[in-house]
Amino acid sequence: MLNANLIVPALLMAVAAVLAPMSAYAAKSVELKPAEWCERLIPRMPTVTQSACEQAGFLPTDRHSLQGFPLLAKDVKANGKGKKKRPLRVLLMGGIHGDELTSAAIVYRWLDGMSGPIAQSIQWRIMPVVNPDGLLAKKASRMNANGVDLNRNFPTPDWEAEAPAYWQTRTRSDPRRFPGKAPLSEPETRWVEHEMQVFKPDVIISVHAPYGVLDFDGPAQPPRKFGRLLLNRVGIYPGSLGNYSGVHKNLPVITIELPNAQKMPPKAEVRRIWVDMLNWINDKVEPQEDPVKEAKSSARSAKAGLGSPAR
Repeated sequence: MLNANLIVPALLMAVAAVLAPMSAYAAKSVELKPAEWCERLIPRMPTVTQSACEQAGFLPTDRHSLQGFPLLAKDVKANGKGKKKRPLRVLLMGGIHGDELTSAAIVYRWLDGMSGPIAQSIQWRIMPVVNPDGLLAKKASRMNANGVDLNRNFPTPDWEAEAPAYWQTRTRSDPRRFPGKAPLSEPETRWVEHEMQVFKPDVIISVHAPYGVLDFDGPAQPPRKFGRLLLNRVGIYPGSLGNYSGVHKNLPVITIELPNAQKMPPKAEVRRIWVDMLNWINDKVEPQEDPVKEAKSSARSAKAGLGSPAR
């Protein structure tokens, strides 16, 4: 007798492949100008105007979504006036789940607060729409164009054993939470992982909706609240960014869950969340050690006869 637990995932994978408008190999990059990609994005980003989108200054990276949409990012340099020994590096991202429209929109709205002293003391890399194919689907989709939940596709330890098993048993093979056929199988998650490696953030801020809470993984003292959002840890999941970065890589991750995926919080609340987040970063996050510089320093100490620190 055939095992139903094996048949159902195989069928869903086949269906996802058929429904995906393009395969990973057939996808072609779409060369768009800011006005053109904004025209496509803003109908799915509440309260973000065409002019605000164009003036935001996001640029296409050398990476594209499965369907060829440019994956956008922006660097904002620190002014060097912070109280840390070097500027903190913050990776801010929204729109990992395409049907959480506010998670992308609020990133654009927060750009208005970049002129403050704390924000200017931070080195930012901002990725507003990690899953553009899901956001731009005919009906906005949590998953990417391959039917994969990107927030279950990161390479946590024992992913091959844990992620498919969790999906089948705990979610009852919910298509909205399909982790993919392998970790980092999707261009969007490979992009995020690449940016983590290159940018080397001290903290990651990932915006979601609609649970209306804060989640936290990793070292550092977690925040108590941002605006009206209170800390309420929602758990550890195989393949999630919080698990991969916060638990596995020991790099703190704040997951901001806005209270509504379709409707933006009031303007005052958008600002309160931003201000509380900046204060927490400034007060509680410390620069990560740079392993390259640390190795060079150890080598210089050894050459000078200073020895190395006790292990």
